[in-house]
Order: sequence, then C-alpha cells, then structure tokens
Amino acid sequence: QVQLVESGGGLVQAGGSLRLSCAASLRTFSTYAMGWFRQAPGKEREFVAAVSRRGSRTYHAVSVKGRFTISRDNAKNTVYLQMNSLKPEDTAAYYCAARQDSSDSLYYTGAAYTYWGQGTQVTVSS
Repeated sequence: QVQLVESGGGLVQAGGSLRLSCAASLRTFSTYAMGWFRQAPGKEREFVAAVSRRGSRTYHAVSVKGRFTISRDNAKNTVYLQMNSLKPEDTAAYYCAARQDSSDSLYYTGAAYTYWGQGTQVTVSS
C-alpha cells in the first residue's frame, strides 16, 4: 500500500520559513514524479511545485517562484518543499502527490497524480 506522509507544517509569522517533508512508502521512489499542491479554505486546490523523478527538473508556480523550492532525496524516499518569505496568503493545507513516470517529466495538474498524502497545515500570521 502506497503511503505519502507530509510533515513540517505549523504556525509561522509572515516573512518566516518552513520546510515541508513528504516521506513515501514507494519501493521504487526514483520512478515517481512528485508534486506539491495546496488548498485554502473555500478555495480550489492549487499547484505549487513539481520535481521530476530524477530530480533534474523542477517547476514552481508563479505565486511561489523565488520563495519556495522543491527538491527530493531518492535515497531517503523523501520530497521537500522549502518555503521562505512566507505570506499570509500562503496559508493552506499542503499536500504531496506522486505518479509513476518512465520519462523525466514534470506534471502540473492534480489529475496527473495517482497518490496523495493526507496533508499538513501551514498557517502564516500577519
């Protein structure tokens, strides 16, 4: 059974930083493209960032580019989201997602992903 477990969320003041982690129980983690999404109350789920299975390619949403960085450690079956210069509008539940991939592609839509974590809450106070 595939499990994605996010951690690292919490309450932080505007301008602060958090690092989210997503640990995956995937036997062949390096064959999975990974992504981070977020959903604020009353809003639709929003793409945040994606990383290819080898980690050689990344993409960040315009709203977080320059502040957030996605990365992965295939030896640890973990994907990270480093979040700096946090803003109140970054407040949301953050989810990691995985999909098996035979190439080294990036995926930007929720529908492209097969597995999802339960989410971790990030709250940024002003």
